[in-house]
Amino acid sequence: MRVFVTGASGHLGSAVVPELLAAGHEVVGLARSDASAAAVTAFGAAVRRGDIDDLAGLQEAAADADGVVHLAYKHDLMRTGDFAGAIAAEMTVVHAFGDALAGTGKPFVISSGTTMAAGLGRPATEQDAPTAPGRGDAENAVVGLAERGVRSSAVRLPPITHSALDRHGFARTLIGIARDKGVAGYPGQGTNRWPSVHTLDAARLYRLALESAPAGTRWHAVGDEGIPMREMAQSIGDHLGVPAAGIPDDRLEEHFGFLASLIALDCPASTARTRQVLGWEPVHPGLLEDFAKGDYFTAR
Repeated sequence: MRVFVTGASGHLGSAVVPELLAAGHEVVGLARSDASAAAVTAFGAAVRRGDIDDLAGLQEAAADADGVVHLAYKHDLMRTGDFAGAIAAEMTVVHAFGDALAGTGKPFVISSGTTMAAGLGRPATEQDAPTAPGRGDAENAVVGLAERGVRSSAVRLPPITHSALDRHGFARTLIGIARDKGVAGYPGQGTNRWPSVHTLDAARLYRLALESAPAGTRWHAVGDEGIPMREMAQSIGDHLGVPAAGIPDDRLEEHFGFLASLIALDCPASTARTRQVLGWEPVHPGLLEDFAKGDYFTAR
């Protein structure tokens, strides 16, 4: 299968592209810079220069491919607090791909998040639709493309996707905050839970979704179903040599910055259907085991 991949040189792309190539697929990776193009070439993939603002280019690449994996996202907007801008950009890209792929039966796989179905009082399942507007709107739009003849699916990632490939994810953000503040913070009593997954396990799920996911489906790339935030903070504190402490609600923004709106979410997630239908099983280390290796705490 000839697969067009956006975000091909990023954290996820650095695992997904090699995973696809190893399975015998041909990959064309989107690259907006010389450095990104060099990285994609080093993986053994072909390069298409451009970015996700070039909608006509995205549609042309989708038409030339047998399937699309969309990994790119405007994280720079999100990190400045412009969640609305990031979501609007994502919706524009989703609609562009949808128009290009309509009626073809080609697979279209996007990234979403398990936080889209948070606050249920139980682990979210793959059948749970998003509980709030925002990025969940893009997920719903992709799932809805099944009605337009696209074999669409969404891979929901947990808040933390971890590995040596991670350079700017939430694990590194939390570690950086703890280092800067001199305390590894957690919200309130720290009983809320965040799931996580190893990047290489997530990459395998993207491939499985591309190859065989039914149209209009959601899948959970989750290794640790839900780690209490207090345990996560304690591990970070132990490795940095700083105390772990609860942060009151009225100080969450001061302490966590742009993560304040997410840090208190309780969002455990089940993978029962993902394992049963797609045969996916996580085999790489969990988050706390990854922390124990020490790489996350080496000065960068």
